[in-house]
Formats: sequence, C-alpha cells, structure tokens
Amino acid sequence: MRRKTIIWLIVVTVILALVAAVIAILRFIAEPDPYVAMYEEQCSTCHGDRMQGTPTLGPPLVGNELRHGDSVAELRESIANGFPLTGMPAWSTSLSEAEIQGLAIFVAERRVDRVFTDFKFEEPLQIPENVVSTDLHDFRVEVVANGIDPLPFSIAPLPDGRILVTEKTRGLRIVSPEGKLSELVQGTPRVYADEVMVYGVAYGIGWMLDVAPHPDYEDNGWIYLHYTERCEDCDGTLPVSMNTLVRGRIQDGTWVDQELIWQADKSFYSIVPDAGAGGRIAFDGAGHVFISVGLKGDSNYEGIQDLTQPSGKIHRVHDDGRIPADNPFVDVAGAFHSTWTYGHRSPQGLEFNHRSGRLWGTEMGPRGGDELNLLLPGRNYGWPLYSKGLDYDGTPVEYGEDLGIEFDMADIQQPVVDFTPSPAISSFIFYEGEQFPRWQNHAIIGSLKGTELYRIELKDNKLLRSETLLSRLARIRDIETGPDGNIYLLLEHAEGGQIVRLIPAPG
Repeated sequence: MRRKTIIWLIVVTVILALVAAVIAILRFIAEPDPYVAMYEEQCSTCHGDRMQGTPTLGPPLVGNELRHGDSVAELRESIANGFPLTGMPAWSTSLSEAEIQGLAIFVAERRVDRVFTDFKFEEPLQIPENVVSTDLHDFRVEVVANGIDPLPFSIAPLPDGRILVTEKTRGLRIVSPEGKLSELVQGTPRVYADEVMVYGVAYGIGWMLDVAPHPDYEDNGWIYLHYTERCEDCDGTLPVSMNTLVRGRIQDGTWVDQELIWQADKSFYSIVPDAGAGGRIAFDGAGHVFISVGLKGDSNYEGIQDLTQPSGKIHRVHDDGRIPADNPFVDVAGAFHSTWTYGHRSPQGLEFNHRSGRLWGTEMGPRGGDELNLLLPGRNYGWPLYSKGLDYDGTPVEYGEDLGIEFDMADIQQPVVDFTPSPAISSFIFYEGEQFPRWQNHAIIGSLKGTELYRIELKDNKLLRSETLLSRLARIRDIETGPDGNIYLLLEHAEGGQIVRLIPAPG
C-alpha cells in the first residue's frame, strides 16, 4: 500500500506540474476573443451577426467570393481604406493598424472555419471513398494501417516495405507491408504517458518524436530517434525535459547499438511541455543531420534569440554527432556550436531539398503566422520579436520589448509562404517519386487544425502557385514518400491514429 501511495503521489505531482505549465502557455486562449466584440460593434450592423450579410447594407463575408479578395492582406486593405462608393467607411481613421490586422485575421479565420481554439482532434475521420481530382493528378486515398495510438508523431517507410511509426507517449513500432502493427520495439529511450489534454491538444513531458533511417540505411542499418529526455529530479521537485537525438539499430524487435548524437546540458531542461518542441530530423546526404528544437526554454519566448541556449533553433551536426567546422556560430564564444538557424517558435517540419541543396522548414505561429521557410545558415527567423500573425490575445507579437531586444526588420528572414489564418502547419516533403510525375519537386504540406493537405509550387525560392489537395481529412501529423513512390500520411485522431497513402487513380 505504501508503494502504491508513493506512485500515486508522483503521478499527481507530475499532472499538477503539467497543468500549471499548460495554463501558463494557454493563458490567452481562455480569455474572450477581443475581435468578437470588435466585429459585433463595428461590422455586424452591415454584415450580419454571423457574417451572413444583410439585404441592403453589406454583402456576406463567409460562404462566397469577396470582390476585393479574401487574403489577410486584401482584407486588411479593404477594412482600412473602405469603399466609399458602396457606403463602407475607411476604418483606418478610427482603428489602429494592429486592430485592423486582427479584424482581418478574424474574418479570414471564419471564412475557412478555422477558429484558433478548435484543434479538430475529435472531428469525424472520413477517408475519401472516391477518386480525388486535382489540377495535375487524380488519386485515391488508401488505408495502410490503423489501431495506432491517438498521439502518433512520425512515420519512416523502409526499403523492404515496412514502416516505422512513433507514438509520442508509447514508443516505436513497425508496420508490416500488410499493414499489421508490431508490439513496441524494446530498449528504445523511455517515454511517458501522463499527458494532459487541453482544447483537444496533448501536453506532456518526455515524448518520442521523429524517426528517420540514415540515407545509407541499407548498408549501415542506422535509425535515428529524436525524443525529449525527461529528468525527474533536475529541477528539484518537478519533471523537466529537452530534445535529444540518438541512433541505433533494430534487431529481432529490440533497439540495440544506441549512440548519442545530440544532447543539451541538463541545466537547459525545461518544464515547458513538449507540444512545441519541434522534434524533426533531416539529412542532407553529405554526412550531416539537422534537428529542430522549438519552445523548450522557460517560456514561449525565453532563450530563442539567445545563441547560448538550445531552444528555438535548427541544429546541424555530423551524422555521428561531431560539430561541423563550417557551422555559422562555431567560432562564437558561448554559443551552441551546433546552431544552424535561430528565432524559431514551433518548427513542425524539416526537409532537405536535394535538387537545390537547401534546407527548408515549416513552423507554427500563434494566431496566424504559420510559415514555410528557406533555412539559410546563421539567419534569424524572428520569433519572438516579430510574426505575421497575432498573439492569442489579439495583440501584435512584440516580445522583444519585454526582453529588451532591439532589432532591425531587415535582419529578420521572412517566410517564403505565409499561412495566415493559421492551419497549424505540420510536416512536409519535397516530392521526388515516379507515381505523381507532375508533382516532382513540389512541396506537399500537411496541417493539423486545418486538416488539409497542400501542394506548393516554388520557383526561384518564391511561391508560384498553391493548391489544396485534401480538405477535412484529419490532423495530418507526418508525410513521407514511400519507396513505391506513393505519398504516405500519418493521421492523428481521438479514436486512433492511421497511416494512409495517396495512390494514382487508374488512367
């Protein structure tokens, strides 16, 4: 009985610690949206209380095309300048630039049914039964495996047709070519299942994140695991964690030959939950491995602009863990010498484009400000000094004032593609398979809150065109190209995770 009591007290302590951290992170979400009241006061008389429009005063703002465009930039211009000929006033005389930006984001969110507190974790999961027609290819969606934990993170198709899959709070499994899910691989780093659910999103400490085979996996058998190592007594009373990268091999269902590749000192471990920890892996094919580390400082902005701390960074090391001599901050005293880029909030995707020889990443902003970024060495990507989105309370992102950091906007690397309103952008690939030849070198990007799959075509590192391939599918946690050239998606859902694949439609 005494042992059970001690275990119960430990569990309660951990849960209370996680709840406290979640409340701190989501302190703004619980507050009423200020733009609801602003819309009701300024706009509802003409455009209706539900944006449905009125017969004589103003057109609907949802469910139809807008004559002057519906991007956030176009909405902002319409609100600011008005249309005197049709009776709409110019609100720039009575609203601030920040209020106009917030109102534009609020309308854009409603147009795509993307309320920022709705994370779509329990939305009905409906796999399309019919052929999906898109601009360049028609395809079908086929279920590969189900019965996966509701909180998966990563898939890695192997050359023999098997698929590695990680479950955040459980560990690593293997899916057979026939879609059968194995037992957990034994001997992998320990993970923890004492997460707390808030608004349909899980928050915990000590998770399994990305898995990726080495580019020469068929010869060396190396598999890389990115997880958050949990320390129970580093803080004295509460558990803390920090990103860690290891590699090992799988023999007879057991993880063996583990080697440490990247790890921060335990003084940097944090009580901030792992939901924004990043956790992705990418290889450049030239002997380097990149990892993303997101919000793992003392708050959602502490340490991200500080080169002496690991949080909010993309890190680059040799595939055996050595620091490359040409890393951008390798000669800066006190800096993390593995740092490749900094100023990142929640980097959810990381891919190396082998055609261009460039690293790319996707990143979540707060309320808007999701990004597709070209990750150039030594560059600053802005968080928490600046974002194209707003903070959760509707105010501009200006944490630089709190931190006492002065900066020049010319020093902030801007996104190649801005996703505002935020779909909670997730993982992505640059497609190089043969099944969809007209998609080659296009970015195929997933989303969580948006439950959509996007195709992004770039030219000279600029957006050329985009297309939504799938809508209202499920939270898309990861995307990979299989050795068969098909596109595999890892779906996250309250009733259980699934792996599906996109296959060309006949003809």
